[in-house]
Amino acid sequence: MTQTYAQLRRDVAASLAAFLDPPEAKAEALRWLEEGFGLDRAWLLGHGEEAVPEARRAQVEAWLQRRREGEPWAYILGWTRFRGRRFRVDRNTLIPRPETELVLEAALDVGRRLGVSRCVDVGTGSGILAVNLALETPWTVAATDLSPGALAVAMGNARDLGARVRFHQGHLLDPVPDPLGLVVSNPPYVDPAEAASLQRELAFEPSMALYAEEGGLALATELLREAWRRGAPAAVLEIGAGQGSILVQRALQAGWSRAAAHQDHAGHDRILMALR
Repeated sequence: MTQTYAQLRRDVAASLAAFLDPPEAKAEALRWLEEGFGLDRAWLLGHGEEAVPEARRAQVEAWLQRRREGEPWAYILGWTRFRGRRFRVDRNTLIPRPETELVLEAALDVGRRLGVSRCVDVGTGSGILAVNLALETPWTVAATDLSPGALAVAMGNARDLGARVRFHQGHLLDPVPDPLGLVVSNPPYVDPAEAASLQRELAFEPSMALYAEEGGLALATELLREAWRRGAPAAVLEIGAGQGSILVQRALQAGWSRAAAHQDHAGHDRILMALR
């Protein structure tokens, strides 16, 4: 039976709707054609009634099987976009979320206001914060991660995008020499007790990049204390919903003179800013 591109898009959306909300399923189906096959919307409008080659139909069925098992599209594709740039991702790294761009914007704003010349991205993952900071500022940028697999991905992204970043393997700030400059991080902040109730796609992402002890607060707390002890002028961290007030308190207890939590577009705590 001949299948057109328009029908393929509808069929993929219907299959995805078995486990995604219908609007999300429709949007992802379009991404499969755009990102997976390189067919832009203008092409699809003009060629939607063309027959899909058998090889592409087989490819879509293979992708569907992986998605039905819960694997995120970004891992199947092997890359995703963040701030308009293409970043390779695999199961060594978290998949970049749109909310993290708010952290990047906050870091750029704080760093420019303070006139910093250096920064370090702690727990860099795929390198989205470090690479974008290196490309959008004249700062000397360093990045750390405990995972060698994540560092390999981040280093590849920096190379592909032409970003100059010094990468270090180790725990939080341990491998980075002084002076640190601005500290930026999207640390693990999910409570391990919530793991069973989270969306199934998260089971494919690295647990060491997701979960932190003490209700998700342990690593953010440790990083705030260490960054202040080592003289960082400011710290900008991504945090979880409901964590703002307690992390502000802990930042002040650690010695920071000012600290504040800021919300994302949905009204959830998302950014913790601490200033010396």
